[in-house]
Amino acid sequence: MAESATAPGPPARVGRRRVVPAEEAIEKRREDQTEVLGRRAVELSRFYGGKVETVPKVPVRSMHDFSLWYTPGVAKVSRAIADDPDLAFELTGRWNTVAIATDGSRVLGLGDIGPVAALPVMEGKALLFKFLGGVDAFPVPIRASTPGEFMAAVEAISPAFGGINLEDIASPKCFAILEELTKRLDIPVWHDDQLGTAAATVAGLLNALALTGRSVKDTRTVLLGAGAANLVAARILISLGHDPHRLTLVDQKGILHAERDDVDELSVRNPWKYRLALKTDGGGRTGDVARAVEGADVLVAASTPVPGTVRPEHVRAMARDPIVFALANPVPEIWPEVARGAGAAVVATGRSDFPNQVNNSLIFPAVFRGVLDARARSITDEIVIAAARELARGAERRGLDAHHILPTMEESEVFPEVAAAVADATVRGGLARRKLSHNEFLDHARTLMARPTRLVRTLARAHLTRPMPRGAIGRRRAT
Repeated sequence: MAESATAPGPPARVGRRRVVPAEEAIEKRREDQTEVLGRRAVELSRFYGGKVETVPKVPVRSMHDFSLWYTPGVAKVSRAIADDPDLAFELTGRWNTVAIATDGSRVLGLGDIGPVAALPVMEGKALLFKFLGGVDAFPVPIRASTPGEFMAAVEAISPAFGGINLEDIASPKCFAILEELTKRLDIPVWHDDQLGTAAATVAGLLNALALTGRSVKDTRTVLLGAGAANLVAARILISLGHDPHRLTLVDQKGILHAERDDVDELSVRNPWKYRLALKTDGGGRTGDVARAVEGADVLVAASTPVPGTVRPEHVRAMARDPIVFALANPVPEIWPEVARGAGAAVVATGRSDFPNQVNNSLIFPAVFRGVLDARARSITDEIVIAAARELARGAERRGLDAHHILPTMEESEVFPEVAAAVADATVRGGLARRKLSHNEFLDHARTLMARPTRLVRTLARAHLTRPMPRGAIGRRRAT
């Protein structure tokens, strides 16, 4: 779920009257498809009453077994953990549990809808955690009026968890929350809209650059939208060798550069954005998005979920065989067909119903599998880069082309490899409580990540999961 940050929209003189019939037909078809998906999601949410539930993981042969699982036997377990708190990762489920914490202030492309309305999204996230990563994740929407209240709540519940996944928190407060909780807690803290989206984006870019004969070091890149995802993507790209003076960020006021009128205000209101303004200095450019994209090799949009935010003339103004990532959800800044028609060589979106989905789901389950298996104390950029590189290699092993620059969620063999690479990076960084060999981490990840599929099938065969009712969208994938 890419963080959406408002970016310049079409000039006032450009409206639907100017849209050519072919583009208008594409837009209408995609809008209709999105509406159908939404109606079906509401129908199924009502039918199932939620997406996840907890089930016992130990045998209960009779009520006498509770003398082991509860009192009096459990007292010995509690005393052991009181003497050595790290034993909680061995004697309880803490080693495999994550809290999905949100205040609902920036959800998908929906904006500030609050913690209660954010719950369905957090439930979906928990389902992905379990199905793809074998991780037990719990939705934790928090009603908090200040970042301090939110952080206090997360810190208070942290003893129950092996990691914290921050989700759908508005920028720029999400940066301060992540940084502060990382200092306070001795378990991994991850903001998925920052780190997950950035890692998936970078993985896709590495392969898109390879397909078009480019490298990170000699590429001119435009990041449209300066919210959580793109600010971190910029930081990671620079760490990988991207020349900051060939990197241009664009927000709602235009190109971000060191001499912009509001740069002093940014130093107080958004120091993370301010630092990038100084470091990149607009990639040597000033002005609007049209100026930014002239001759650019790459355009990564994580901005306004409105088709037309990126227009065909923007793509045509880029370098030969340009790369266009339109990552806004629930609808991209430009429809893939329109971008390709304007000359884009490689196009990616944030949606699963188009090729080349750049989505956190490709990253966060495996990252948490890796850091949980290593009993990690924290997550660093080196761990994020290790995940991105391994994800890119996973797609490369299957074979790269313009419609396959990233693995899909169905390519499940990739994710244990990412988890093992993350665990290895955790050990190398001195952040692991548990140090295993690469093959041991890999085997462990494969075992745990394969289990949920078997579990889901077993529950369905036993009729403990109700079959999905018929509807416009059922077992078949939407087209």
